[in-house]
Amino acid sequence: MLRYMMIAVLALTVNAVSGSAQASEALIVKQSVHDARTTMDRFQAVVEGKGLKVFARIDHGGGAKSVGQDLAPTELLIFGSPKIGTPLIQNARSFGLDLPLKVLVWQEADGMGRLAYTLPADLAARHGATGVDKVIANMTKALDAMTTAAAKP
Repeated sequence: MLRYMMIAVLALTVNAVSGSAQASEALIVKQSVHDARTTMDRFQAVVEGKGLKVFARIDHGGGAKSVGQDLAPTELLIFGSPKIGTPLIQNARSFGLDLPLKVLVWQEADGMGRLAYTLPADLAARHGATGVDKVIANMTKALDAMTTAAAKP
């Protein structure tokens, strides 16, 4: 009996751990060779160079400072293309919660920046969007290329 209980506990533990790993797979994090500010400046330049619209650049670190709190440099860029995003929102109206796209850049203790974003396929799945595989694949390639460009020397 004890043996079966131990097997059941082990099975539940493995399932919980694999479930956690799957949940974190949606978040892509890349290390930059630059500090956070330089990384974000480079990323914004790449985005604008691709003809995408920057809707906002939010300085979380500055916000923290304004209320007397400390936060290492942390910024969020909200950007996209209404031409691409609108059909996705028409497909699944709740997609508007996650569009325009967002990339977060922050600085770690080593002084280097990190970039993070959610995989577009996971966004599409979250909102039940169908028939958008090609658009999602193109978004994924673009996000990968743009974040890689911002992070490299």
